[in-house]
Amino acid sequence: MKNSTCSNKFTMTFSDLTNSDKPVLVDFYADWCAPCRAMKPVLEDLKAQLGEDISIFKIDVDQNQTIAERYGIRSIPTLILFKDGKPAWRKSGMASSVELQKAVAALQSS
Repeated sequence: MKNSTCSNKFTMTFSDLTNSDKPVLVDFYADWCAPCRAMKPVLEDLKAQLGEDISIFKIDVDQNQTIAERYGIRSIPTLILFKDGKPAWRKSGMASSVELQKAVAALQSS
């Protein structure tokens, strides 16, 4: 799992990170957010279950307001699953590893 505190340079490459033929899960979070911190073991479990079949990135909304605004992030955590650079699934609030695995499986079968 990659933890990224983005800079303006990263904003220019965000589309490069999400433009992949495999699913890319982006976790929009903030360090001060308790539910966001509670998602860490869930995301680690998801990565352990799916391995190289998924990329996971964390985007700190306080340090990356432009990206957060672009995707209409109003509450955190917000998870967006990208396929080929386009948002394909989204959830605000906490999610279980099983729920995320089902979303990834549905995306892979489409």
